[in-house]
Amino acid sequence: MSLACPTLKTDSLLLRQIVDHDLFNIFEGLSNLLITEYYAVSFDSLSATKEQMQWFKNLEETGTGIWWAITSMVNQTFYGAIGFNNLSETHQKAEIGFWLLPEYWGKGIMKDAIELVCSYAFTKLNLHRIEALVESENKNSKIILLKSGFDYEGTMVDCEIKNGKFISLESYAKLY
Repeated sequence: MSLACPTLKTDSLLLRQIVDHDLFNIFEGLSNLLITEYYAVSFDSLSATKEQMQWFKNLEETGTGIWWAITSMVNQTFYGAIGFNNLSETHQKAEIGFWLLPEYWGKGIMKDAIELVCSYAFTKLNLHRIEALVESENKNSKIILLKSGFDYEGTMVDCEIKNGKFISLESYAKLY
């Protein structure tokens, strides 16, 4: 099943499909150490970032996820990205992921974007559960998830290796 990426809007935000001309914006975010410190991927060149752009397309084509560019409604300034991975029609759930360029942190943008995509997922994709796995040290993401109505479910201690060290992941979920 292929997923179409709809445009979602609030008074101040426009969430739209990530397209090829977003390559530099995606690179700017996913090469920034403030963002990638707690993120699963990072890139050191525009060329390498094309892998991420293809990943976004593959998610939609296979029906396993959908990602949006987060932009301003007024002038479409690029703020960051948000979306779903591991989307399962069978289990009516998906995993949410998100990031913002640091100059837009603390402005309420991500809380609004999370609420918008969760509403879409519950009402249009018929999901029952949206989950998030967050590195235990990532305080900002944990705060925004709690503010967005997610519940803390537990910690998976030393469950992955990142940069040669074990990390723990905390599980959060929001139910419809």
